[in-house]
Amino acid sequence: MVQYSPEQLDRTFAALADPTRREILVQLGGGAATITELATPHDISLTGVKKHVQVLETAGLVTTEKVGRTRVCRAAPGRLDDVEAWMRAYRQMVEERLDRLGELLERTKEESP
Repeated sequence: MVQYSPEQLDRTFAALADPTRREILVQLGGGAATITELATPHDISLTGVKKHVQVLETAGLVTTEKVGRTRVCRAAPGRLDDVEAWMRAYRQMVEERLDRLGELLERTKEESP
């Protein structure tokens, strides 16, 4: 049986639902960045970016560290494992249903005059 935490999965999907947060993750894919650096390409305040980062951090997608007067953010490795496990299970269920549908269609085709 596939192991994933439904609560963690909900937090992850909720965090990924926002386009700004997805863009922040893409930025962090290129390496660590400060809140100010993350805010630069977006038309939102530093406070707004910080709130987005907090959502990502709560979901476990980002880690932050206070360095002097700045907060450095990094993408958290392996945090999409729950999503991958869920997607694998979902894909398997859909493929099994499609296989059964294909078998039914074949039987129906063979039985028709």
